[in-house]
Amino acid sequence: MTSILNVEGLTKYFGGLAAVEDFDLCVKKGEILSLIGPNGAGKTTTFNLITRLELPTRGKITFKGESLAELRPHEIVERGIARTFQMTRVFRKMTLLENVAVAQHLTIRPNLWSTLVSPSERKREKEGLKKAGEMLQFVNLFPKGEELAANLSLGEQKRLELAIALSMDPELLLLDEPVAGMNPKETEEIIDLIGIIREKGITVFLIEHDMKMVMGISERIIVLNYGKKIAEGLPEEVSQNPVVLEAYLGRRHQ
Repeated sequence: MTSILNVEGLTKYFGGLAAVEDFDLCVKKGEILSLIGPNGAGKTTTFNLITRLELPTRGKITFKGESLAELRPHEIVERGIARTFQMTRVFRKMTLLENVAVAQHLTIRPNLWSTLVSPSERKREKEGLKKAGEMLQFVNLFPKGEELAANLSLGEQKRLELAIALSMDPELLLLDEPVAGMNPKETEEIIDLIGIIREKGITVFLIEHDMKMVMGISERIIVLNYGKKIAEGLPEEVSQNPVVLEAYLGRRHQ
């Protein structure tokens, strides 16, 4: 299995504190990889560095063999990397359909004049709305397409954010705590959706604290603690690693 994302020596200091330090990572094309660790371990910072929302102190990040250095966040999306956030980022005063449609424009970005006068651009607008509907259908939110995002529950906002990310046609999807705040039924629905996403050829890299989900869905797991990798391997290997049990899993089962 070939790699799609490679990280070498990734380090990020905030003042004198290392949020991530000398972190190496290889995401294999087509896999479901999980990044776990205690709160404050550096997981979300790692996602922010990959998507250029934060800049590394040092280190190298390549996607499909090309460096992501110097790229802006929207250019990262154009390369084929999309993400969701630990705290959902949706346009609360816009409808669900509008949220997904706007996300597509962020990647296409036609100029205003062509949008106003060009038949091809108006056609693209219609196609964008159609695609937005399809994405909402996929995450089981289509009946609420005309509702404001502000009216959604946290679980529904998570699914909307997933629809937004998928509308950008990613090759690599980063999911930051996709089932946080969800009940067991909602969690099972997201697990099923992630399985379908993977079957469609999209690589999934996720952060999650729900260990039952992580152990059940992941092909590999990487464990961070205080910004450093302390373990990597198959779920059964990681779950039995004494260093992991002490640093992370043990804290939940004592």
